[in-house]
Amino acid sequence: MSKRESNLIAIACGGTGGHLFPGIAVGHELERQGCEVLLLISPKEVDQEAVRHLDSMKVATLPAVGLQNRNYISFALGFIKAFRNSVRMLRERRPAAVLAMGGFTAAPPVLAGRRIGAKTFLHESNAIPGRANRMLARFVNRAFVGFRESGDRLKIRSVDVTGTPVRDRFVSTDAAACRRSLELQPERPTLLIMGGSQGAVGVNRIAMDFLPDLRERHTDLQILWLAGAHDETRVRTFCAEGNYSAVVHKFLPEMELAYGASTVAIARSGASTLSEFAAMQLPSILIPLPSAADNHQYHNALNFKKTGAARLLPQKGSEPEQFCESLSELISSRDARDKMRQALSQWHRKDAAAQIASSILHELGHSSATEQTAHGGEPKNLNEVEDSLRLALP
Repeated sequence: MSKRESNLIAIACGGTGGHLFPGIAVGHELERQGCEVLLLISPKEVDQEAVRHLDSMKVATLPAVGLQNRNYISFALGFIKAFRNSVRMLRERRPAAVLAMGGFTAAPPVLAGRRIGAKTFLHESNAIPGRANRMLARFVNRAFVGFRESGDRLKIRSVDVTGTPVRDRFVSTDAAACRRSLELQPERPTLLIMGGSQGAVGVNRIAMDFLPDLRERHTDLQILWLAGAHDETRVRTFCAEGNYSAVVHKFLPEMELAYGASTVAIARSGASTLSEFAAMQLPSILIPLPSAADNHQYHNALNFKKTGAARLLPQKGSEPEQFCESLSELISSRDARDKMRQALSQWHRKDAAAQIASSILHELGHSSATEQTAHGGEPKNLNEVEDSLRLALP
């Protein structure tokens, strides 16, 4: 068994951009504070593409773990396999701590981290904690949350309200320069249509319904449309047949350019997206994903709506005229946009990544034998994995 690398921190952050990108932000901050970072990601394309140009961080791919279509037996078998793979990997590297950024893909590495005696942490970005993080809460030393109400639901004593980390690149910038970089006209108002890191067919359909009317009101409007891989062809066809002034991508790695170029956005309400909007002060209309677990995207959006930081229109029950009217006001009125930007600034936690990194390092520097036994002791056989599965499954 190799000696623990006391400055190595493993971050389990695969599965979606909402898990991955905040994990990368924390990783960069840990590197600035003298740590080595190992990112544990899934085989999904969004993960593999996003880490392609990371030079300093080490990256390892673990099997994705997900509970779909109530296939509980397959989920349990996959979870145990992922746990064993994680134990083997972490025993070779011996990290001092493991941080989970959410999702079931992050759960096996945290339990494996406990098995080898590492400190364990989780970050919950959504207003309603996901099932995986609710399961993990009893096994970690400390939790970090993006919304205060989420900490109350995790039922863990050691909780820090940090906000959700964003990467350093998300800062206010010159709109005209961003538009030129994306082959848009520099002086024209720009509508960003996006559905998160994996696209959203529902958002695309809504946009196709309201765009004819919106263009009649704003003839100089141009569109930056991130359609997702499954819907890119249909969106390109729609724009070509309707002669819309649009730049269409399935996915754009340089999201800071997309936000910087945009006058207003229409988007889902994942916590990572909202944190990036807050950092860039981008006015938006939010369409929560109706099928999101525990309706967490609605609660994320509701928090922003209550403070004036965004507008909320549900996918079901909202008419194209409502989207058109709301978007038209934001495009036309600088005052309306400025009020929303002011509210967004209150949500931006510039130091979120630094706060999480510092808290982890503080825990590592002040751990005692008692704490190690209480929080980081090695489970016997697969007892903790069995306990976690009981919590995960209905």
